[in-house]
Amino acid sequence: MQKNFKYQIREVGSSDVAVLFSLIKKLAEYERLLSEVTATKEMYQKHGFGQNSYFKALLVENQDESGSPFFGFALYFFTFSTFLGKPTLYLEDLFVLPEYRGDGIGKALLKTLAQIALEKECGRMEWSVLNWNEPAIKFYKDIKAVPMEEWTMYRLTIPELESLAGLSNS
Repeated sequence: MQKNFKYQIREVGSSDVAVLFSLIKKLAEYERLLSEVTATKEMYQKHGFGQNSYFKALLVENQDESGSPFFGFALYFFTFSTFLGKPTLYLEDLFVLPEYRGDGIGKALLKTLAQIALEKECGRMEWSVLNWNEPAIKFYKDIKAVPMEEWTMYRLTIPELESLAGLSNS
């Protein structure tokens, strides 16, 4: 494992979509969900940098001469808390390539996100973690994040959305 390397955390620009998408696919491999990736670089370009920007992202850029030029990212967006009356920074995904873990990069990404959340007057920052991802759960508990065990996430995909909207016979 490489230690004590130099890196920079910066906002993703439209010219970084290919790099971001490559890291997203590596995250999907790690989470054993690569078969579920139907997104394309074009979709990220459209939805992140078009007229309606639905997400923001941070990249971890290597400042050393060797190794991967980019080795981590955080993708996030803002929601709104009804009860707090304030925005919430929602962290959709945080990922650091395995060979670069253990040197504080994940914590540095979370620190940057916390600073953004405070600048945007957010009342909180939230995210989800897969139940089997024990290293991530330990990491989040170490920074004093609290699991929301009384909440269960629900999801509708396109067929269910179409049915609910009355657009299909399902």
